[in-house]
Amino acid sequence: MSASELSPERRGPGAVGDGVDAPGSFGYEQELHRGVGTFSSFAAGFSFVSILTTVIQLFGLGFALGGASFFWAWPVVFVGQLLVALCFAELAARYPVSGAIFQWASRLAGTTWGWFTGWIMIVGQILVVAVAAIAMQAVLPSIWSGFQLIGGAGADTSPTSPTGAQNAVLLGIILLVITTVVNVLGIKHTARASSFGVAVEIVGVILLVAILFFLPERGPQVVFTTTGWAGGGSYIWAFLASSLMAAYVMIGFDSAGELAEETHKPRRTAPKTIIRALTVSGLGGALLIIGALVAAPSLTDGKLASGGIAWIITSRLGDVLGRLLLCFVAVAVFACTLACQTAGARMMYSMSREKALPFHRYLSRVSPRTGTPIITSVVVGVGAAIALLVNWDQGAIFTALSSLCIAMIYLAYLGVTIPLLVVRIRSAGRFPRGVDEDGDPQFSMGRWGIPLNAVAIVFQLVIAVNLLWPRAEIYDLTGHSWWLRWSALLFVGVALVIGTAYFVYKHRVHGRIELRHVSHTHIAEPMDPIPGTVAETA
Repeated sequence: MSASELSPERRGPGAVGDGVDAPGSFGYEQELHRGVGTFSSFAAGFSFVSILTTVIQLFGLGFALGGASFFWAWPVVFVGQLLVALCFAELAARYPVSGAIFQWASRLAGTTWGWFTGWIMIVGQILVVAVAAIAMQAVLPSIWSGFQLIGGAGADTSPTSPTGAQNAVLLGIILLVITTVVNVLGIKHTARASSFGVAVEIVGVILLVAILFFLPERGPQVVFTTTGWAGGGSYIWAFLASSLMAAYVMIGFDSAGELAEETHKPRRTAPKTIIRALTVSGLGGALLIIGALVAAPSLTDGKLASGGIAWIITSRLGDVLGRLLLCFVAVAVFACTLACQTAGARMMYSMSREKALPFHRYLSRVSPRTGTPIITSVVVGVGAAIALLVNWDQGAIFTALSSLCIAMIYLAYLGVTIPLLVVRIRSAGRFPRGVDEDGDPQFSMGRWGIPLNAVAIVFQLVIAVNLLWPRAEIYDLTGHSWWLRWSALLFVGVALVIGTAYFVYKHRVHGRIELRHVSHTHIAEPMDPIPGTVAETA
């Protein structure tokens, strides 16, 4: 008998088949308002990835570190992240609850593992918001010199310069104020703004790619050369360093899962939009990188490494048309920052309603008028602003924060994929497949689940080590500050120490953290528990 054929008493409130898969089937009240449709769900993931924001922001860095051949890091990272996305799509269909990474990890491996996974994810998301916001420095001063608020119109706008870095912080904080206001207004306003931003970004990507390929200086075969790489020794180390750009871009596709409680038909919608957001971003980003390498006036004069794609746009298209296209990029940066902040706020809210974070009574509050966790949105915005202010005089703010936040996200993703593989192996590959809100079979990798899950983990481990590696060109542009060079590992260590201290305190004073899905066993399951998971043993 399918879930849609069960009586309302056996299904429980909001269970599969009701048309609206309310969180009541997991022990939660429907506090968040459902205002996210299929395109808005896709927009959440696509705008988090935001190829116009991230590729333009870090293209110069990737090219400087690896030359034209750095392009090949893109398909490698895409394939690896696609395997991760497939794992997440299965879990999004089964557990459509806000705070996806925390929820999935907790239900697969227990609340202790889930708490640390969620903690790392929250810290990483706050840093991602900060990095997305400072991307405005790569765009606005190129549109109008008046946006260079520090040092005036003649100042150096490069983010690695003192005036560029400080101006990036200032522009980033202004943007954070705007995105915080939009988030506070409610999910419908956020979804509309995100959808508009994504529509503009897609149009911008299509126009930019078409124009770049229409103005070639060389052929696409340039990606088979290391032209532009000025380093020495083995190229493999340069290639690994340059992969930072691809690794940074292709994260956040799980945002559709973060907004599950605010999405119509999340079991049906979220898995598709998770995969779709990554695949569309992968294709568009690849074309954008090749187009930039083909159209760049020069690959050897150093301007491409310092100015990136913004330099190509303004130098090849002229001031008027070039600045017009950069306006599309500015909209994409706004949508990206908004999506990152929204996802971070939902993660913090999800953990807080389990009483898993400090000040959870306030962080778990939802405005009855807007259906939005207002305080968590503000906290994420303030946290990102603090991360920027701490780096006010740091010339490596772009590279250091980018690499650090990506590494934190990859570690959090591992907190899901590792226990998922353990569960698959323990259950001999029997990963039950239920039905979505329309009664159709949920997304599943079937018999390919174990091998693809295993390869995804290996990929994530390699990327995480690569990102945290203490490279001077990433973390210390001065070349003589050991603590900057090791800052990523030091930061991760400090974050874990702080998290452990609070977790031990919480455990001793207030007892264990229990997910409502596990403790409220009187509420009917939407489908049979996965064999070997915490939910099965409850």
